[in-house]
Amino acid sequence: MEENNITQNTEGGSARKQRDWFLPTSILVAAFVIAGAVIYTSMNHGGSAPSGAAIVGATGAGAPSASNVMQLGSRDAILGNSNAPVTLVEYGDYQCPFCGIEFFAKTEPLIVQNYVNTGKVRMVFRDFPFLGPESTASANAAQCANDQGKLWAYHDALYSAKVADDNSGGSENDGFFSTTELLKLGQQVGLNMTTFTSCVQNNSDANVVNQEKTDATNAGINSTPTFYINGTQVLGAQPYAQFQQAIDAALAAAGK
Repeated sequence: MEENNITQNTEGGSARKQRDWFLPTSILVAAFVIAGAVIYTSMNHGGSAPSGAAIVGATGAGAPSASNVMQLGSRDAILGNSNAPVTLVEYGDYQCPFCGIEFFAKTEPLIVQNYVNTGKVRMVFRDFPFLGPESTASANAAQCANDQGKLWAYHDALYSAKVADDNSGGSENDGFFSTTELLKLGQQVGLNMTTFTSCVQNNSDANVVNQEKTDATNAGINSTPTFYINGTQVLGAQPYAQFQQAIDAALAAAGK
């Protein structure tokens, strides 16, 4: 915008200055609102926000390294064909509304239908619980389910329950993910309840959860949900079309 040379200190001049500043300020406010609707960062929980919101395929300075992220370990539960040419790794928090309401409920079913069930993509979920004690408790319970080979079934039960709670006015650390609720969900997915109850009540897999969070932090991840698709970062609960583009590019690069 061309600089205005206003020299007179009059009421009209002041009003003109206010109008000059109003438009760019409004644009900035709108930009921050839109960014906040896409990604849930740890900025409000002791961390720092990413350099940009809703960045797809981030590379270069400031982008987390994918070198270690794409290396699967013994605790990584795979959804889909273990030999699929494309791997999608998600870092999430079971209390994160964008992880649940936006990605899990709206986008993930389409990815599973079109890519996982067709053998093209395998999905891996890793814990990044930064929203409080119920995030940590639910992540520990999920790892207890993982001990019995049912991480994904329990993952779905956790998110389904939390999405329903959020849509009913629930919030973070409001008591929803109580021990009673976590055990109820374990029974719902058919776990051995004696083993599962002991694991949940004793926080037996807390070291697993802490290690996943530490590894994510060391990789530069500080927000949920954060995804990697064969090394390409997809930041935030993007629309399905963005994931489709990234997956198709990875398939093409793999010659599939």
